[in-house]
Amino acid sequence: MYLPKKLQMQSNEALDFIQQYGFALLSSSDLQASHLPLILKTDADGNHTLYGHMAKANNHWKTLDLQSVLAVFSGPHGYISPTWYDGFPAVPTWNYAAVHVTGTFELTDNNETILHLTDTIAKYEPELLQHGGFIPHDYRDKLAKAIVGFKISITGVEGKLKLGQHRSEADQLGVLAGLAKSTNLDAQQLYQYTKQMLSRT
Repeated sequence: MYLPKKLQMQSNEALDFIQQYGFALLSSSDLQASHLPLILKTDADGNHTLYGHMAKANNHWKTLDLQSVLAVFSGPHGYISPTWYDGFPAVPTWNYAAVHVTGTFELTDNNETILHLTDTIAKYEPELLQHGGFIPHDYRDKLAKAIVGFKISITGVEGKLKLGQHRSEADQLGVLAGLAKSTNLDAQQLYQYTKQMLSRT
């Protein structure tokens, strides 16, 4: 990823980003790609690992075991009009946030796969786990036979925030105003995210 230093996320910011935007594009050297939710875990020694699963019918997993992979996490993004800037001249651009993770892919056994499935539910809808009968264990175990679980031992993380933070305060305020007026859903999400992130700088 092209990553100018002034747009680089800190490592803790990149990990927080993965926790918030956990749906990734998983790609491999054979140019196959799968779109999957991934769960980030950190052990007591500070090692980071991604856990996920894919359909057993998806042939992608058959070429991945012990191979290097790239997982791309995308956040809010949208078109930025040059008319929103205070400064002139200016050109259109696209603002966005993204994190690239590289690591080694490894298949997990059935028990570990079921554990990470439970973790996924706990993250996105913990109420389901409070009602034990909603997903009976025999039904869960039956469905688990149709998927393949895996983990990715992380070897590298790069995060990019391209939110116009390098521009003047007047330009930043102009972009926020332009995004706020847009009826486009992507623009609205980018407005909320940009407002949040710029307030931290």
